Amino acid sequence: MGAGPRGERRGGRGLDDFDERAVQLVVLDLMLPGVFGLDLLKRLRAASDVPVLILSARNDSATRVRGLQLGADDYLTKPFWPEELVERVRARLRRPQLQRSSAVEVGTLRIDESARTVSVANRPVALTATELGVLVALARKVGRPVTRQVLVDELDAGREGAERTLDVHVSRLRKKLGDEGARVVTVFGIGYKLVGDKP
Repeated sequence: MGAGPRGERRGGRGLDDFDERAVQLVVLDLMLPGVFGLDLLKRLRAASDVPVLILSARNDSATRVRGLQLGADDYLTKPFWPEELVERVRARLRRPQLQRSSAVEVGTLRIDESARTVSVANRPVALTATELGVLVALARKVGRPVTRQVLVDELDAGREGAERTLDVHVSRLRKKLGDEGARVVTVFGIGYKLVGDKP
């Protein structure tokens, strides 16, 4: 899983003493001794929202898509230019990150996942559990599209008709956020993304 806080190498047991307070970003190789990288990603996402960049020689589309569905923020295939890796890391660290123990702000929208509260311009907004789940999933990747299937897999796994009802949840969420808060924008053919307030 790349290097730890002091530069030591970590293998398949790297999560045993993982402390997200000491890590800003994880570079994850899929081919690790004793464990498959995607399985490690699942375990990591169950405990932390730290940004994850997958670095792998596996460049088939199925693996790439699965990695992103499981919560990776980026996927870079080998061989690569070191400068590209550095710039991808810098770009990801510039984006806002939703911590489990803190809040994220997008314009006048404020989301506190741990407290399960949402406000727009200091006005509390009452959301259902599903609406909050959709908003949190979008807030983790502000400004970037989140596919419909990712939202369905994360929020409504196993529920029949979940994809068909997703549009209903998004429509209600838009009404509750209003015109002064951040907006949920449709990305045609892909899904949705969360953007800041209108200029």
